Amino acid sequence: MTRRAVPVIGLAAVATAAAAAAAALAATRSADRRPVSGRVDRTLRVWRLSARNSARFAVSKVRGLGSPDERRAQLDNEFVIRTAEDVARELGQMKGVLMKAGQMISFIFESLPEEAQAALATLQADGEPMSPTLAAEVVEQDLGGPPEQVFLDWTDRPVASASIGQVHRAVTHDGREVAVKVQYPGVHEAIEHDLDAAEVMYGVFSSMMLKGLDAKGLVDELRLRMREELDYRLEAENVLTFAEVFANHPWVRIPTLVPSCSTDRILTTEWIDGLTFDEFMRQASSDTKQRAGEVLWRFAQHSINRHGIFNGDPHPGNYKFHHDGSVSFLDFGLVKRWQPGEWESLRPTLDAVVIDRDPVLVVEAMEESGFLRLGHGLDPEVIFEYVSSPYRPYLVDEFRFTREWMVETLARVLDVKGPHAKVIEVLNLPPSFVILDRVVWGVSAILGKLEIEGPFRAMLLEYVADGPPATDIGAAEAAWLKAGASS
Repeated sequence: MTRRAVPVIGLAAVATAAAAAAAALAATRSADRRPVSGRVDRTLRVWRLSARNSARFAVSKVRGLGSPDERRAQLDNEFVIRTAEDVARELGQMKGVLMKAGQMISFIFESLPEEAQAALATLQADGEPMSPTLAAEVVEQDLGGPPEQVFLDWTDRPVASASIGQVHRAVTHDGREVAVKVQYPGVHEAIEHDLDAAEVMYGVFSSMMLKGLDAKGLVDELRLRMREELDYRLEAENVLTFAEVFANHPWVRIPTLVPSCSTDRILTTEWIDGLTFDEFMRQASSDTKQRAGEVLWRFAQHSINRHGIFNGDPHPGNYKFHHDGSVSFLDFGLVKRWQPGEWESLRPTLDAVVIDRDPVLVVEAMEESGFLRLGHGLDPEVIFEYVSSPYRPYLVDEFRFTREWMVETLARVLDVKGPHAKVIEVLNLPPSFVILDRVVWGVSAILGKLEIEGPFRAMLLEYVADGPPATDIGAAEAAWLKAGASS
């Protein structure tokens, strides 16, 4: 069998989780494949909206009310308004960066003390929406006209808001329903200012983290990824890349980009209807949850192992779930692409942990790749016990992810005073590993909530050693790959 690298090991939680948690406490969708009927629906939608807007305009002329400006002014009064100045102030003093860091470590949430949970909750929750007037100004500046001209229909009230932007629902002039993500004015400058203040982040990580940790390398990697999230044109390229990678996939859905309505501060994609994670948890059957969980897991494995580009933010809010178990992936701001040499450097360690399951090989590889310094003098069995504990799913034939397992495993990995304290003390984290580790932990946390069970070792071998399909979904993906190769 052909061996490939195994994207599993758990070290970064020790670094990013504890540091960002401590710092937080201290700081307080593929091409359009719709049938003809879909295009008919779209045409009817254009007619209806045109008629409705014409009627609205006529009424407003009679009453003198209901103009876009008046409507937005009314909504401005309802919202906790975020002005451009508010954005800069709100996200100043490292809070914007801490918000992103808090979201990156959301997988540890349930294992933290109540005080830490409360602090991180403020970082992970939807941000307050900016006023409709400000959102309209960004659209007008970037797209050349107010939303009512650029789009056939525009919803002033955002459907979601987050750390650097918010999403509005709209309809294009050809009748497509779309999601329009608008970046908060001023947020780019505010976060850039924070990221330029690298010394502050170096200090936080150095004071809170492992003695052997290369804080500068870790922080520089996080800074680079955060900067990329601010560039919506780069995210648009990511959407196109993933749409190509997963075109016609049986279970994965990627929204279609609308380039004509996308800029460096605006990202427009087709609107995806579906269930949120909480709705899916309440409504879906166990079998459907099983299917969706496996789809999430395979989405990551296919991206990492076969394409060297992967979404670094496996967060439930970034997905829409469907009744057949398929999943739509919505956010591609945080994406990691392997640079020359990165994957090759990590590969021996990752292979040794899961494929070989050999403590001596693990230690030798860790020393070679920079996870461990030479001369540490620690027992390979003790090191293997620690670094492999989060990856038990891939060391046994069958495994069931649970929330309890996730909490217990995180507690063990983060216990700097426990039986593995000496191992933790000498560990380093290669910067190229940070986002990969984030994916491993984030996906595991979601699977734990879904309580997914399966032959995960055999499933992983499909990707890293050309193993045969271990499940029905694996067989469907193999057939999809074969069809693509022969087309």
